[in-house]
Amino acid sequence: MSRFPCPYLKGEVELTEERERHIAERHPDLLPEHRERVAETLGDPDQVRRSIRFGSAKLFSRWYTDVKRGAHVVVVVVSELDPAERHW
Repeated sequence: MSRFPCPYLKGEVELTEERERHIAERHPDLLPEHRERVAETLGDPDQVRRSIRFGSAKLFSRWYTDVKRGAHVVVVVVSELDPAERHW
C-alpha cells in the first residue's frame, strides 16, 4: 500500500494494491507511467469537487500538458470517518 500526503484533507490518502490494479486496468494511460501525477494532484490540485455519485467521495483534479497531449488527472478519494478517519 502507498500513502500520499494530501494537505486539503489534512492527512494521507491510501492507495491499496487492489485499487492500484483497478486504476491500471481501467486507465492504463495513467498508471504506472504517471504515478507521480497522482501524488501531485493530491498535493496541489487545481480543483476539488464533491462527487455527485458518492457522497463520501471528493474529486481532486489537475491539468497536465504532458499527459495525453493535455488532460486532467482526476483522483477520486473516499473518506471514512468512523471508527477512525481514513481516506482511500
